[in-house]
Order: sequence, then structure tokens, then C-alpha cells
Amino acid sequence: MKKITVTAASALALMSLVVGCGTNRTTQPSNTSGANAVGNASTTASTVKVGLVTDTGGLNDNGFNHLAYVGVTDAQQKLGIQSSVVQSQSESDYVPNLSKFASQGYSLVIAVGYLMHDAVEQVAQQYPKTHFMIIDDTITDRPNVTSAVYDSQDAGYLAGAMAGLLEKGNGLPNLNKQNVVGVIGGQSAPPVNNYIAGFQQGFKKEDPSGKVLLSYTNSFTDQSLGSQYAQNQLSQGADIIFPVAGGCGQGAISAVKAANKYAIGVDTNQSYLAPQNIITSATKGVDTSVFDVIQSVKNNTFKSGVQTFGLKGDGVGITPAMKGVPQSVVDEVNQLKQSIVSGKIQVSTTVQK
Repeated sequence: MKKITVTAASALALMSLVVGCGTNRTTQPSNTSGANAVGNASTTASTVKVGLVTDTGGLNDNGFNHLAYVGVTDAQQKLGIQSSVVQSQSESDYVPNLSKFASQGYSLVIAVGYLMHDAVEQVAQQYPKTHFMIIDDTITDRPNVTSAVYDSQDAGYLAGAMAGLLEKGNGLPNLNKQNVVGVIGGQSAPPVNNYIAGFQQGFKKEDPSGKVLLSYTNSFTDQSLGSQYAQNQLSQGADIIFPVAGGCGQGAISAVKAANKYAIGVDTNQSYLAPQNIITSATKGVDTSVFDVIQSVKNNTFKSGVQTFGLKGDGVGITPAMKGVPQSVVDEVNQLKQSIVSGKIQVSTTVQK
């Protein structure tokens, strides 16, 4: 277990990397390793203490663990709460990490990721006076747990539609004429599959004759494995790859960059990983949802149950397209967004295999 406390200085340093708000943030990872401090409790006196427990992907996953941390540090700066972070090294750490914060009287304990479902169920029952938040999973039978879920299939649809329009129109340099794209999932589970299902539907809508390759690595951390899977898809003609695999996906992006092909980022704006190769990123506003729940605890308005974040309100979305994407493609994708928001387009959450 790596316990990290958040200092005002380090939080300010991290927040200097953040531009805008919600899913439009450009968020880059903090440089953390081992038990090095990412921060300590805010010096602002406060009765609200927030504990953040990452899954095994850690804060440097360039994804939802990092975004959750951004939401916490944002709340620390704006709301004056105190906070600490623990990075889980294995799934066996989940219960002790959550319990540590709950036993110390923290006001809110945040669990990042659906893999922590059982741990949250167990610890929330043991500490009924502690508020819990779980990200990317649904828990409805605990009055002290709020669940943040995201309509990531809608973001996936827009990313897939952009890929389909580019493939069909050969809209970027180095695209071949095979009309093949690849998707790499970290694991076959709802938060991953929702992105994938939407991507498949959006791509096929715009390029019906195109092909979507699909593979699962069964890892969210192994970058070399992500690179291996991406190279395999590249060898089959894919020239745009959408990795939905946490840190493992960073390896896929590296392989795409080396091959001078294209990728689509996930969860957060990942363009900084390969500015010339990442077309756009399908995002979810984990930072925004974390901030909102912390604020509800501070204001004594915390509610249990499920909170869903979607395209309306920028709970999910896609980032601005990279330079070189035709404006006609951007305009078409923006129209599709409005059609989803209005209900004209219904996006599936079922993966086509």
C-alpha cells in the first residue's frame, strides 16, 4: 500500500497542469513513485476529510485514477477540505485501504473503479456513518454509498463516428485504404464495454463497410502488453486504434506513435502522450463528479444511490480534434452529439463480437 497525503504546494503544482473544467481539462499525471508524497492535508482548518483509494492502475494511469485525484485537489483548493490518497498495489489492498480511512473518521472515502465493488460493499456496511463514493460502478443497497456512472457509450459513439468519417474519406495522412480500425479493452466489463459498444456503433454508422478489430488484454497496467496488442492490430491493417485499457493503453499509444499511425485517447485528454497521433480523446468527467460529491458532503446534501453523467453537462464527451482533421468531419460529429442529446440517436451498450 502506498499512502500519500496532499500538501497545498503539491496540489497547486498539479492544478497548474489543469486547464478549463470538467471533461475539457488537459490533465497530465503527477510524478509519483513508491511512497513519495503527492501531498499532505490542507492547512485550511476543516471538518471535512476526504480519502481517495486508487485501484491498481495508480495515479499515473493517465486516466480515471488521475482524474479522481484532480477532483480531490480541486476541492481542496476551492472548498478547503483535507485529503489523503492511497495507491493500491493489488486487489487485496482494497478493503484495508478503504477501512483505514473509514476507521480514522474521514467524512468521505472515494473508491476508484468497478473492481472495488465488493470491497466498498463490505467496508460501507462496517462503517455506516462514513460516506462512500464509488466510480464507474453501481451500488444501490447501501444508504451511505453514492455511485458515479457515466454514459461513456455516447463518448465512444462520437469517437467511433470520427474514426469512420476519417477512414471513409481518407481524411488524414498515412491512412491506408483498408478501412480497418482497432479497439483494445483492458477487461470485458461494463465501464470498458460501454465505450467499445458506442465506438463500434458510431464507426459502422459512418463507414458501414469498415472493420473493427477487438481484443482484450486482461490488464490495465502492462504497457508492454498494450504495445504487443496494438502491433498485432496494426499488422492486420488497422491505422486508428482506440485503447480502453488504462495504463496498458499507454503502451498501445506508444506502438501507434512508432508506426506513425493514429490513436484515440480515453477517459482524459491524452493528446500530450502523442500530439501528432492522437486524433481526439473520449472522456468522462470523473474530476467533476468527484468535486460535486465532495461539495455535497461539505454542504450536508450528500445523497446515496446512482448519479449518471452524460453528454449534457459535459459528464462525458470528446476533446477537440487534432490539427489536420477536416472541419467537415468535426462539424458532422458535433451534429451527431446534438442528435444523441436530443434522443434522436440511441447508443447501444452491447459489444458486437
